[in-house]
Amino acid sequence: MQEYYPEGILSEQNTVEFTPSFLASAIANKTVLEAPALMCDAEHNLIVDLGCMQGVIPRNEGAIGMADGTTRDIALISRVGRPVCFIATDFYNDKNGRPTARLSRKLAQERCREHLLNPAHLGDVIEARVTHLESFGAFCDVGCGNVALLPIDAISVSRISHPKDRFTIGDRIKVVLRDVADDGKITLTHKELLGTWAENAERFRPGETVPGVIRSIEDYGVFVELTPNLAGLAEPRPGVRIGQQASVYIKNVIPEKMKIKLIIIDSFEANQIQPMHYYYDAPHIDEWHYSPTTCCKQIVSAF
Repeated sequence: MQEYYPEGILSEQNTVEFTPSFLASAIANKTVLEAPALMCDAEHNLIVDLGCMQGVIPRNEGAIGMADGTTRDIALISRVGRPVCFIATDFYNDKNGRPTARLSRKLAQERCREHLLNPAHLGDVIEARVTHLESFGAFCDVGCGNVALLPIDAISVSRISHPKDRFTIGDRIKVVLRDVADDGKITLTHKELLGTWAENAERFRPGETVPGVIRSIEDYGVFVELTPNLAGLAEPRPGVRIGQQASVYIKNVIPEKMKIKLIIIDSFEANQIQPMHYYYDAPHIDEWHYSPTTCCKQIVSAF
């Protein structure tokens, strides 16, 4: 079972009623909790709604790197109106004598990060949330606001021109912990969860006409994505463009060569992101073989 979740998921999974006794127990057990950030005050302390009382995350406890300046204040300001993870550390009375809980988002992040950086967890399948997209990959919250990179070539077997072809910001996705660098940066992968060539090809039969997305245009043909982990090669067709939707006729399926031969029937403009189907639902993966056993070319991921 996953121990640490992206911010927002705990709130979606269950509703916790905060009471003074519940918070006291959470302080004793150093439990990671989550609640909405109401505002960020002039000193950039985050004010959190606990229901039974107000919670305060001091600026330097707002995130890893706030104290030494490696994390900018926008990391706190941008959380206003959204759920934040934290560990409650103690109670105190504010200047008006009202009971207040002192909270630390940094402590929650540090605990989560220590867990993720353990090499024993490479290959773990976890839930993540897409936070922003760049041409080279998708950044994802992998727990308590800790961000890791999902490179564009690890998103799917079928190549895309930009991560926005596959995701939108805020998407909840599954990822695999792929690597941890010496500087502590975490790299993710995703394609291993989207099925092998055979699992995807099983959905298609010669003689069928099915939808696809044009991903690459070469002199010798047009590559059409049938699923995020499966593309076929269509005969050249003038006027088609990368990113267009297409209806394609399946001429042949050749497992020993990992090939699907297609004919483009029609192409048209549409801004549709194909729905994600995960074939792998176990909590950990050691090795993944994309290719059929009969194929001379073997594509393997090992963790």
